[in-house]
Amino acid sequence: MPALITLTTDFGLRDPFVGIMKGVMLAINADVKLVDLTHEVESFGVLEGALTLAESYRYFPPGTIHLVVVDPGVGSERRPILVSTPDCVFIGPDNGIFTLVYEREPAFEVRHIIAEQYFRRPVSRTFQGRDIFAPVAAWLTRGRPPEHFGPVIGDYVRVEIPKPVPSGEGLTGSVLRVDKFGNVTTNFRPGDLPAPFRLLIHKRAITRLVSSYSEGNPGEIFAIVGSAGFVEMSARESSAAAILKAKKGDPVRLESVQRAAS
Repeated sequence: MPALITLTTDFGLRDPFVGIMKGVMLAINADVKLVDLTHEVESFGVLEGALTLAESYRYFPPGTIHLVVVDPGVGSERRPILVSTPDCVFIGPDNGIFTLVYEREPAFEVRHIIAEQYFRRPVSRTFQGRDIFAPVAAWLTRGRPPEHFGPVIGDYVRVEIPKPVPSGEGLTGSVLRVDKFGNVTTNFRPGDLPAPFRLLIHKRAITRLVSSYSEGNPGEIFAIVGSAGFVEMSARESSAAAILKAKKGDPVRLESVQRAAS
């Protein structure tokens, strides 16, 4: 089976950056299989990139290498890192992009990539995806073990994933992201929802949890558990974000209906 590398970036597809990275990897290993996870992470969106990766990487076969370049600190002192687990490897900047991997994987090792013999020279201050991350990923597919690329570190960066906080008789959370379809992802987990519940955002109340989008009624805003494991507010064949005027960072209130009525 050919080696497999996934790519996740905020580059978009208008510019040639993604294609250039693929060219670098194919020049090192022409047999590698490349899968575009997404190149539409919001620009500099480390938290969104972390969420995107966390909901995706477990669906790939063992041995997959996940190359992630969402890197607002490119050219600074931030480190390039390699994260290895028993099943897969992650390569990217040490800016918290792998925070949810650290939280969800029972065993992992983080290495600072310093083995310059695997870099393209000279290394650009603005395109290290091309000169460091892509070649390291490709050399891994040629059989170089993780320990060849640098020492183990323990002071890797984690990004803060906002958590709901107790507030009065309920919880106050926030919108983590809005996807292309207008689904509004909150930071509530299914276990946070009382029965019955009420989600409040911009004076709108959502009180019904469904198991599929098809269960929603026309014009209804409902709650659903999304593929990343967070509670989302959605509308059937419509944009809940547009209807609710919701955007990333907006506060969301969660209450028990009994308590709200008392």
